[in-house]
Amino acid sequence: MSTRDMPNRAWAELALLGCIWGGSFLSVRIALDEIPVATSVGYRVALAALVLWLYVALRRLPVPRDPRIWGALFVMGVLNNVVPFSLMAWGQLHIATGLTSILNAGTSVFGILAAAIFLADERLTLRRAVGVGLGFLGVATAIGLDDLTRFDPRSLAQLAVVGGTISYALAGVWARTRLHGLAPQVAAAGMLTGSTLVMVPAAIWLDGVVVPTAPDTIVAIGYYAIIATALAYLLYFRVLAMAGSGNTALCTLLVAPVAILLGTWVRHETLAPATYAGFALLALGLAVLDGRVLRPWRRTASRTP
Repeated sequence: MSTRDMPNRAWAELALLGCIWGGSFLSVRIALDEIPVATSVGYRVALAALVLWLYVALRRLPVPRDPRIWGALFVMGVLNNVVPFSLMAWGQLHIATGLTSILNAGTSVFGILAAAIFLADERLTLRRAVGVGLGFLGVATAIGLDDLTRFDPRSLAQLAVVGGTISYALAGVWARTRLHGLAPQVAAAGMLTGSTLVMVPAAIWLDGVVVPTAPDTIVAIGYYAIIATALAYLLYFRVLAMAGSGNTALCTLLVAPVAILLGTWVRHETLAPATYAGFALLALGLAVLDGRVLRPWRRTASRTP
């Protein structure tokens, strides 16, 4: 489905999803002012899993019984939640919310590369190679190559966020090879259950039992766990069904501007000009990967005698 074929409802829900996920970066950062990283992730996955299982029960969706499927869901929870949520939350302690969201947009680039490496039917075409190259250049520009040579907390935090995007990419490959055939809502609930089994004990071991008391923290946890994780998954699958995977991937380009604006407005964060240049290169890379930006040129070239 092309962007021209997308119904208005799909566009509206895609924009809503971008705003929801854009707000998740700010809410995580607000919560980290009071609670540690492991605890923040524990609350996120546990509350989201609870909400999604309530949805599954209300819809009476079939639940898998094969232990191998539950093992695959556990690994998916580690790759898609435990590792990236933890790395990105820690990274946000040292870098701006907007920069975190920009680096997070590189997930699509790493996803294409991971698929080309591990999946036989996802070869790296010339167009995809150009898009991946532009995306890598955008990520490097946003980070700032000079910063990486210093290895201070800021540069390590940026590398941590990039590590989270790589984990997301590997999770996509894992889901395609091990979780096909499951209802996506059940897969999301099972994945978050696996994440909960890891993060809640880890949070208690690392941080003790931490109960937030500040109203801002409680609201932030509720937002990123219930709205930006559980409900966002349900909305994501609706948009995916209406718009297709290619169009849904455009959401990554909507998330970063929302996160940047919220970080500037609420926390008075500022980003270097190179960061915006990096996002522009990353956006161009994602557009090339999507392929539609090249279609008018191809049609013109095909008509040229």
